[in-house]
Amino acid sequence: MVGTLPVEQWNLGIGPINCHAWNKDRTQLAVSASSNEIYIFQWQGQWKQVHVLAEHGLPITGIDWAPNTNRIVSCSQDKNAFVWTFEGGAWKPALVLVRMSKAATSVKWSPLENKFAVGSGSKLVSVCYYEKENDWWVAKHIKKPIRSTVTCLDWHPNNVLLAVGACDFKARVYSAYVKEVDEKPGPNPWGTRLPFANLLAELPSLGWVHNVCFSPSGLRLAWVSHDSSIAVVDANVNIDDISTLRTKHLPFNAVKWVSENSIVAAGHDCSPMLFSVVNNKLQFTCLLDIPSDNKSSSVNSAFQKFRNFDRNAVNETVNVQLKTLHQNAITQILAHSGRSDNVQKFTTCGIDGLIALWDLKETVDYCRQRERALDEEDLIFHRVLSYLSNNTVVVH
Repeated sequence: MVGTLPVEQWNLGIGPINCHAWNKDRTQLAVSASSNEIYIFQWQGQWKQVHVLAEHGLPITGIDWAPNTNRIVSCSQDKNAFVWTFEGGAWKPALVLVRMSKAATSVKWSPLENKFAVGSGSKLVSVCYYEKENDWWVAKHIKKPIRSTVTCLDWHPNNVLLAVGACDFKARVYSAYVKEVDEKPGPNPWGTRLPFANLLAELPSLGWVHNVCFSPSGLRLAWVSHDSSIAVVDANVNIDDISTLRTKHLPFNAVKWVSENSIVAAGHDCSPMLFSVVNNKLQFTCLLDIPSDNKSSSVNSAFQKFRNFDRNAVNETVNVQLKTLHQNAITQILAHSGRSDNVQKFTTCGIDGLIALWDLKETVDYCRQRERALDEEDLIFHRVLSYLSNNTVVVH
């Protein structure tokens, strides 16, 4: 007998969640509910709202929480970004000069937390760093050859390279070396010339790119596109050799490496999915959310379904409840526990307002048991159908 799905879930009661961020010890959670406010919750046996950050004027599009400096960066459709610092029991904002003419779309701290990147609808990325002399955050722009809205960003572990996904059907890797805050980088498999804004790789996609992510080593880059595909390239092998897997699922919104060879992706199908890289080729591994409703009723109801075949006036209630945990599209995946090359738990947030905490090992084990159970039930069900088809009983 298979138990229930081993996933913790919380509905914070604030409506659809488009992004979330954790503090270092995972006792606090920052979320944006598609509004101009950031809600910060603290775990006290349950999630309790402790702060509301309301400096933005339009809906927030990105949040990231730096674990070591304990600073939050946010961006919004109002074309602004703020760096929030916790002082005297309150979060104080510092405006960033991102110099954008259109909405900001995404934001992410660099691994060393000395700079961050902001994507926008202005076909550019602002790489922002703190200027001590003037006591403010300033930005440098990455522009060419981006031809459409920047949708997503991710930093390489070396704190210099930046992956950028956009609506022009391209994922790109740039150098985001800022001499004011970075040590001079050495050559790496992505490229040897690393002046700021130098384009190191331009990777084609068959749809606009929803999310990009570097692997823990930084040698691989994964991205998901609106054509329901997931793609991986390995710079240590050949940047031109892209492994693309076209799936039968609805488009993915988020992708996250959970080890050097394993990826979790999720989106409009409302279920996280596990993929593996074997011999530099992508392979689908399993769904991570298989419904726990037992199918034994389908075996018992097989006879009833045949009885109802000739009853055209049978009324059946329509159940609009999805069989997945999330009841609407998943918008983001974040690592929660474990190392970057061995993520043990991850969280998802969605338009249904849920935050879900997935234990990767337990979830994979559960899903494999569930798949075996469903295969056995399918076999029984098809045997029943075969028997009924071949043994028609006439009642006088």
